[in-house]
Amino acid sequence: MSIKGPPSYKGRTLGIVTLVTAQSIIGFIHVVSGFWLLLAVNTGSLFSSSGMIYSVYTIMFGLLTIVFAAGLWLKANWGWIGTFAVALFVIIADSLTLLNLPSVPGIPKFAGVGEISYSLIVIVYSLQRHIRTEYGITHDVE
Repeated sequence: MSIKGPPSYKGRTLGIVTLVTAQSIIGFIHVVSGFWLLLAVNTGSLFSSSGMIYSVYTIMFGLLTIVFAAGLWLKANWGWIGTFAVALFVIIADSLTLLNLPSVPGIPKFAGVGEISYSLIVIVYSLQRHIRTEYGITHDVE
C-alpha cells in the first residue's frame, strides 16, 4: 500500500484550487459591481465623491484579486504575497469602517463581518507551512 499526498488537481492542492476559484469569483463580482456603481455614480443616482471613490476601490480590489489569484495558480510568490496583502488590507479597512473610524469612503458596514471572516480564513490558510513553502515564503511565521 502506498501513501499518497493530499488530493490535488494539476499539481495544486485542493485548498489552492478552492482559493483560486473563490478569489477569481470574488474578483469578477467586484469588477462588475464596481463598474455598475461607477455607471450609477455618473448617471447621478449615487452622485457623491464617496460613491466615486468606492466604485474605483471596488474595481481595483476586484482586478488585484483576479491578478493575484492567477499568480497563486501559477505558483508565483507574488501571487501569495499579493493575496495575503489584499486580505490584510480588507481586514484593516473593514474593521475601521465597522468601528466608525476613517477608512475607504463608501464601504458598506453590512459586508464587513463577512469580508473580515473570509479574509481571516485566507490569511490562516496562506500561513500554513506547506503553502508558504510552495510559494517560496520560507521564513518562519510562528
